[in-house]
Amino acid sequence: MKRFINSVIIILSLSFISPAFCAEEILTWDGCLAEAGKNNPELISAVEIINQEKAGKDITASALYPQISTNLGVATRGATSTSVATGVKTSTTTDTYSYGVSGTQLLFDGSKTRNNVKSAAENIKAAQQGYRFTSSQVRLSLRTAFINLLKAQELIQVAEDIVKIRRDNLELITLRYQSGLEHKGALLTAEANVAQAKFELAQAKRDVGLAQRQLTKAMGRKEFKLMSVKGDFTIKDAAKEKPDFEVIVKNNPSLLQAQAKRNAASFSLKAAYAKFFPQLSGSVGADRSGSRWPPKDKSWDAALSLTLPLFEGGLKAAQVTQAQSVYRQAEADARDIKDSAVVSLEQAWAALQDADETVEVQNKSLEATVERSKIAEAQYSTGFITFDSWIIIEDNLVSAKKSFLNAQTDVLLAEANWIQAKGETLEYAQ
Repeated sequence: MKRFINSVIIILSLSFISPAFCAEEILTWDGCLAEAGKNNPELISAVEIINQEKAGKDITASALYPQISTNLGVATRGATSTSVATGVKTSTTTDTYSYGVSGTQLLFDGSKTRNNVKSAAENIKAAQQGYRFTSSQVRLSLRTAFINLLKAQELIQVAEDIVKIRRDNLELITLRYQSGLEHKGALLTAEANVAQAKFELAQAKRDVGLAQRQLTKAMGRKEFKLMSVKGDFTIKDAAKEKPDFEVIVKNNPSLLQAQAKRNAASFSLKAAYAKFFPQLSGSVGADRSGSRWPPKDKSWDAALSLTLPLFEGGLKAAQVTQAQSVYRQAEADARDIKDSAVVSLEQAWAALQDADETVEVQNKSLEATVERSKIAEAQYSTGFITFDSWIIIEDNLVSAKKSFLNAQTDVLLAEANWIQAKGETLEYAQ
């Protein structure tokens, strides 16, 4: 019985374990890329825009093909007549049945429809480049979330180290204070530093939860799960040699999208000019009709139709003016986007180099500060230096640990921005 009770207690205890102690899912960067490629809603939306543009092209192109329809009709007609001689009213009904088929074919419209089809084809290209641009943005958001979680995980370790440093400091100062070798202000300062370190550790743990949520959203997951990421702070796309930005920008999705929109506007302008031409269509039809089913009487027709509006209140001229303005706007937008993309490339590349070099500087600074801290602690223990001088060195050590982690994070973020500036998508695994 005692063994049974103990088993029940263990089971009940396990059922109330906090979710924070559940096994975390460990994610790699490649795994995050693959998951975002399948589930991110922004990408799904961009795919549907492509599908809509493809359907729009098919709708426009349908006017170039024969338009065939069929008809089936049943009608009943009633009539009432009154005899002049007798004054008697007589009612009669007549049934009519008919069915047939007819078709029309556009023969000429000044290439308006064909230009509209070409414009629609360019809109598909624009949508495809829009998907690439969205993929590039999603990659940046995903990488940023991944880096933030990686930093948050590492920050917990740094915060724990700082807590230990502050506690060791407090123990040393407490001993000296109790021995009458240190004043109360130093003790209170050490206690405040411990409290600050504990707060920053708790804050770092909360930051992990936020970073997990951000990564969940970037991957497009519908449900939240505890997770951690596996990675390091080494960059792969350092771009030490300054590249030719004018060459890189040619493959930028935002520029290619703008160029496709400009081409679509060009074809739309040609279609607007084509509206001044007459429209020629041909039609044929055949049907049967009669008072009984199936109807026996046959008939057919064939016709050519030429349409040329003579006056529409300046409609076509206004449409051409509008199309010209849209084209000029698209042309200006393409030029502006190219110039902005080149500037962004220059800025992102420079920021990456600065961040990379900063890591080296902060690493050396941390090494120097650690060594100074060891020496200063020994000097303070023997009364060689004052509390004020020692605590400054300890504060510098704490600051150096944080600065080095921030520098490592910044270089990863700078790399992510550089990759996005180049227009790379989720398929770019680095």
